[in-house]
Amino acid sequence: MIIRPRSLTTQWTFLVPVLAVVLLLFTWGRDLPGPLVALVTVVLAGSVLAAVHHAEVIAHRVGEPFGSLVLAVAVTIIEVALIVTLMVDGGGKGATLARDTVFAAVMITCNGIVGACLLVASLRHGTAVFNPEGTGAALATVATLATLSLVLPTFTTSKPGPEFSGVQLTFAALSSLILYGLFVATQTVRHRDYFLPITRQGDVIDGDDHAEAPSARAAWISLGLLGLALVGVVGLAKGVSPTIESGVQAAGLHQAVVGVIIALLVLLPETIAALRAARRDRVQTSLNLALGSAMASIGLTVPAVALASIWLAGPLILGLGATHMLLLALTVVVSSLTVVPGRATPLQGGVHLVLFAAYLELAINP
Repeated sequence: MIIRPRSLTTQWTFLVPVLAVVLLLFTWGRDLPGPLVALVTVVLAGSVLAAVHHAEVIAHRVGEPFGSLVLAVAVTIIEVALIVTLMVDGGGKGATLARDTVFAAVMITCNGIVGACLLVASLRHGTAVFNPEGTGAALATVATLATLSLVLPTFTTSKPGPEFSGVQLTFAALSSLILYGLFVATQTVRHRDYFLPITRQGDVIDGDDHAEAPSARAAWISLGLLGLALVGVVGLAKGVSPTIESGVQAAGLHQAVVGVIIALLVLLPETIAALRAARRDRVQTSLNLALGSAMASIGLTVPAVALASIWLAGPLILGLGATHMLLLALTVVVSSLTVVPGRATPLQGGVHLVLFAAYLELAINP
């Protein structure tokens, strides 16, 4: 699975991220004809696979749970940059962009990725086992961040509509940063063992016995290539988004479907990495990726858009509607019941996937 340093620069995983960035430079801000859209789509898919490969190299070098943070934070930082860019260019449509993107990320990670990983691991190994202490802490943080940032604005009265006032937005942004920073410190330093994969007997797995760790040089090269691949994924996804939007409009679907499709593309590297970990019976790694991505999406996006709102014209709508609040509440309740036992069957995976399907169906037919 791990590519040796001597052959790293001769593999397609080195060439595709570079090609993606070059293609991005030539296509940025332009209307793409059909053949070029097809080429961009192929390179986009290759960049996703390359990002997963390089994230796994880095994760294997630094070990868990640090490895799970690499892909989640890298993707989220670039996702935040994409959101702010689209808010600047989107005019009135940008008012709800941050809310829709963050909520899509929460539903994709907490129901789509978690459900798929639990289903794969339990079908392959009988049951999916994980550490309920670490996973429960991550879920509690995600639930708190989502409620403070996406639910409270619907009920505040300082400003009309589902918006925060300036003071409230500042509080939400600072709270998001503090909670995310506190969680990262807990995950990587003070209670690191809570977030390590465990055996079916409850023993912690610290390290991977199946392959030799790559060298520091290979890890640094992979870190750079991971950054290029993620820039390519997000940038090329933005480039093909007008084509996706036109297709959605031609099909008579709701405009929110465009945001869901883009979020699915951006989160595809984490999805593949989490599923691979689940197949290896490392469900805790899968949950670290999924919940860590949801947490990073809120904890970094809200402060970023709060800062950007200083110079952006127009409102910043963060509050969810009644339907989405109900889905979020049901997700938190179901996730809590899934986490408490520390093991899951295909039933739990199926329940999360049905919730994810309900979210997609309501995005198409609100």
